[in-house]
Amino acid sequence: MGRYRGPKNKLARREEVDLELKTPGSSAQAALLRRLNIPPGIQPSKKRKKVSDYVLQLREKQKVKRIYGLLEKQFKKYFLTASKKKTAIGTELLKLLEKRLDNVVYRLGFSPTRSAARQLIAHGHVLVNDKKVTIPSYQADKGVIITLKEKSFKIPAVKKMLAEKKPLPSWLVKKGPVGKVIAAPKREDIRADIDEQLIIAFYSR
Repeated sequence: MGRYRGPKNKLARREEVDLELKTPGSSAQAALLRRLNIPPGIQPSKKRKKVSDYVLQLREKQKVKRIYGLLEKQFKKYFLTASKKKTAIGTELLKLLEKRLDNVVYRLGFSPTRSAARQLIAHGHVLVNDKKVTIPSYQADKGVIITLKEKSFKIPAVKKMLAEKKPLPSWLVKKGPVGKVIAAPKREDIRADIDEQLIIAFYSR
């Protein structure tokens, strides 16, 4: 199955949480927040059905996949890579996802969403250690310096983002249009509403 091309708010409403798919402060995000707890459908039921452990695990996996904009094959590959580590599988999985170049560009505040970051990367606007990288899944490890091409500063969305001061996680630093990875991501810097143990349980069935 290819990448989802439908309404992004529908995905967020399905998972009943803001997946950071819409530009913060936009009318689209405001509309989502108003209807977040209303399930998609013509006549959604007000009754909450009791769900099984499997459904809870599936929904958590789907939520994280959608936050980072991945397909099932990509996501499972990250899980298998994390499972080979000697440390906690769930934490390693989230670290791998956080170090994706598209996520780092988003976290540095160069783009309003991860999908916008992927577009910047795919179109050759992002430089990693002064070299153009067009692969969104590139792993930005400690010491990597990330910036944008000079022509990118003219893009309205980029220009607006650079003018704003977005809080950074502890493993990133930024000065103007230049960002740097100074450490590995920490669990406390990643969304607290993610339960990685449910994802581990899903793939361990």
